[in-house]
Amino acid sequence: MPAKNLNDLVALCKRRGFIYQGSEIYGGLQGLYDYGPYGVEMMKNIRDAWWRSMVYNRDDVEGIEAALLSARAMWKYSGHEGGFSDPLVECKKCKLRMRLDKMKDQSKCDSCGTTDITEPRDYQLMMGLSLGATTDGEINAYLRPETATTTYTNFKNVLDSVPHKLPFGIVQIGKAFRNEISPRGFVFRMREFEQAELQYFVRPGEDEAQFENWKNLRMDWWVNELGMPREKLRFAPHEKMAHYAKAAEDIEYEFPDGFDEVEGIHNRQDFDLASHTKAQDEFKIQANVIKNTDSNTKLSYSDAQTGENFLPFVIETAMGVNRAMMAVMMQAYTDEDLGGPPSPDGSGAASGKSRIVLKLKPSLSPVKAAVIPLARNVPELVEISNSIVSDLRKLGLGRIELENSGNIGKNYRRHDEIGTPVCITVDHQTMEDNTVTLRHRDSMEQVRVAIADIPAQLQKIVNG
Repeated sequence: MPAKNLNDLVALCKRRGFIYQGSEIYGGLQGLYDYGPYGVEMMKNIRDAWWRSMVYNRDDVEGIEAALLSARAMWKYSGHEGGFSDPLVECKKCKLRMRLDKMKDQSKCDSCGTTDITEPRDYQLMMGLSLGATTDGEINAYLRPETATTTYTNFKNVLDSVPHKLPFGIVQIGKAFRNEISPRGFVFRMREFEQAELQYFVRPGEDEAQFENWKNLRMDWWVNELGMPREKLRFAPHEKMAHYAKAAEDIEYEFPDGFDEVEGIHNRQDFDLASHTKAQDEFKIQANVIKNTDSNTKLSYSDAQTGENFLPFVIETAMGVNRAMMAVMMQAYTDEDLGGPPSPDGSGAASGKSRIVLKLKPSLSPVKAAVIPLARNVPELVEISNSIVSDLRKLGLGRIELENSGNIGKNYRRHDEIGTPVCITVDHQTMEDNTVTLRHRDSMEQVRVAIADIPAQLQKIVNG
């Protein structure tokens, strides 16, 4: 059974080194988190799964990595500087600041209940910066609030250096920054987060079919690559469309407190390239854009066969990597009753016969295998264990750990919570016949296998 509430997952993340509160030793900073030894591994595995499906398994998508800082003009013409804001109200009594559209009751404070609150005002979500020695504090750059805009401004660069025919895409994975009024839900909504976004450029008229195609591709990825049950996911069309969108739907996951967004798929029509292109008057722009007097490049596509020169439409898929990790861990989190006699307090619960296990897809697990010498004070067992670890690391599957604490039961429980798919125990019989015990995470089945067979078996487990 998945986690029943967020607190269970938060406790596990802290205890086992997945996610820590940012600036914790100074009281913490809301909406900012640090990723520990196993958190960075799992984040990398999710990134790799996304990049593999988007770039390595396709011929029509290229990757870039743009700067985190960008010119103020870029965000002016994208519409962010003038319209990227949330409605903010403040309680005059307790001074709590709240997003109007997220309040339980818009007539009173969520905290103290008073009705003495301010009128709503726009709250700028972007983080402005003053770059250079002579700016006198004036904002002339922004930390990017998303990765999409820097993809559009690099459209011509990519097309000139790696030519493609339409349709083709450009992807980015990277940090984004938003000055959220009220970060919430652990790593669900943060001020610093990581996005994985595809911008797929298509001919006008082919956009609706491509929108449906990418909806299906992305849903299949969540099921097949992240191991999420299809019945826990759904499409949710946007009730109120963004100014740039022709169509928009979210993939939502059923969290303990209800369905919420984990990825968005949008038909952005020609808004983005039209917003940033030079010579806008030369094109039949369908979207409503700001007149651009600063761009020095035409972001158009020239068809060599027809002679057409036009601004492509964009189909976007946008996933928060942190949010994806949270959803996957929520689904994998299992509090498993292993049976046993009732507890002495009469509650009916099993007495000490339970375990917490992360039933992750093995390819996403932060540790792919743990090798455990049964007795840490027997040099021969430790030597064999080190040899097995060395051979498994050569496979390049990911992190392989040597567990040398000497307590086999605690080691198993620790790796259950981390989500390690197999533990390999080296015992005294190993020294006699070169076999070890292979213990499977989900079933807890233990089988004897030859040391020589471990690499092939682990590859099969991890790669499916």
